[in-house]
Amino acid sequence: MADYVRNLWYMAAWDHEIPDGGMLSRTLLGEKWLIASLSDGTYAMLADSCPHRFVPLSKGKLEADVIHCPYHGLGFDRTGTCVHSPFPGPPPAHVRARTMPVILRHRALWFWPGDPNKADARLIPDFGFVDRDGMQRSHLVIQGHYELVTDNLMDLTHIEFLHVESFGVNGSIFAGRQSVVTDESGAIWNNWDMEAVPAPAWAAPMVADGARVDQWLYMRWHAPAAMALTVGLSRTGTERRDMVVPEMVNPHIITPETSTSSHYFYDHEATREAEVLARKVFIEEDEPMIEAAQQSLGTRDFWDARPAILETDAGAIRARRRMMQLRRAEAADEAQVGN
Repeated sequence: MADYVRNLWYMAAWDHEIPDGGMLSRTLLGEKWLIASLSDGTYAMLADSCPHRFVPLSKGKLEADVIHCPYHGLGFDRTGTCVHSPFPGPPPAHVRARTMPVILRHRALWFWPGDPNKADARLIPDFGFVDRDGMQRSHLVIQGHYELVTDNLMDLTHIEFLHVESFGVNGSIFAGRQSVVTDESGAIWNNWDMEAVPAPAWAAPMVADGARVDQWLYMRWHAPAAMALTVGLSRTGTERRDMVVPEMVNPHIITPETSTSSHYFYDHEATREAEVLARKVFIEEDEPMIEAAQQSLGTRDFWDARPAILETDAGAIRARRRMMQLRRAEAADEAQVGN
């Protein structure tokens, strides 16, 4: 279950998680990596292990864009080259730290674990809406394989069961219309449209008694697991012009930590109330189910476990199949190179 597709952009962190002139250590795709904030406003990403005696470089210090190992003082630049040695003679040319391309885009640090020559920044999904006032960007770790988290997000029917108090839509999704489409960018959209339905509990005070509303929940997915959710709510009969609340768009970006745990990057309004609600939704409601599914699945492959497939799984299954295609294509390319 750890057969990661390498030639894709993954999210490593929000920009505020790396202090100016500082470093962040994080487990990504099963390995420890170090992200360093450099003096020119860019970033470096090195394996968080000194190639000499494997001490975490994050235990050292960053000075003048050089990361110094705390054990024997070797210093590494952004390319992983050993550029400083406290011992006589030049720095050892054969001692290098592994690196990955990393770029800041949409307030997030994106890394490319595959062939660096294929790391085209234009392939980073558009999350331009993230850079807006009044929002707080957050991160947590969920104990489940990243594709189980994708399943959860790409099939929002579970909100009628898990999120009754926080985000439920009062049974409206059962009367809704689902459509799954792929756009010109290659993104897969799992869309739910619910017309002339009762307002959800959280919005009921904002509409007249008994008034009907139109709701829409649109989830956009880019490989490997970068998602954006659009939530809309308008008064019925206004062709979505008379909005009950402004349309909401939020990131839900997942990066594997290990084969059984995932980084979850999201945002919410910068209020204590919104922070508590978001953590309730993810930690108290979603995570226990994802963790239980992971424990039940164990080390078995998802498909080997012969899952039952419902019509409402269409978006999640299409995303899983896209990942299968990408894995096969990458494996075929590697085999061709090997020959």
